Amino acid sequence: MARVLVCYATSEGQTATIAERIGDVLATDGHDTDLVHAKHPPSGLDPGEYDGVVVGASIHMGSHQTAIDQFVRDHRTTLNRCPSAFFSVSLTAAHPDPADREPVREILEDFLEETGWDPDTTLLVGGALKYSEYGLLKRFLMRRVVGKEGGDTDTSRDYEYTDWEEVEAFAHDFATLL
Repeated sequence: MARVLVCYATSEGQTATIAERIGDVLATDGHDTDLVHAKHPPSGLDPGEYDGVVVGASIHMGSHQTAIDQFVRDHRTTLNRCPSAFFSVSLTAAHPDPADREPVREILEDFLEETGWDPDTTLLVGGALKYSEYGLLKRFLMRRVVGKEGGDTDTSRDYEYTDWEEVEAFAHDFATLL
């Protein structure tokens, strides 16, 4: 059994939900997992004490959360030495056409290049539109942005675009690296 750190940052909660699912899959595969929000890490967190590390963040306004950027920069030597994986969450990643997903692929690749991290595997995963949790202004802005791309604009409900089978396969594949 391996010890695995699943570290994530989230703005609206979908990345946390995905991180939890990855942790559950790894636990089902027989591994001991610790789930940590990068914005509120426990004192003395040392990724070097783990056999593998999975990191996740969502894309907002063209970049991943600062807490994950800092976590990766602070621990890149360890991340590059042990089995590691990165998942990036966004609405754009849910587009069925690979050409439409290219901008988030570029953001992911730029993030890895800028931080000096070379994970063993990566995943672009669709996020969620949580209209019910947005304030009036954000709901209005998200509806306009999503509407321009032909997306779901009924603000009376939420939409989840996460492909859970893909997330679970990503976690199982990572488990084989441990």
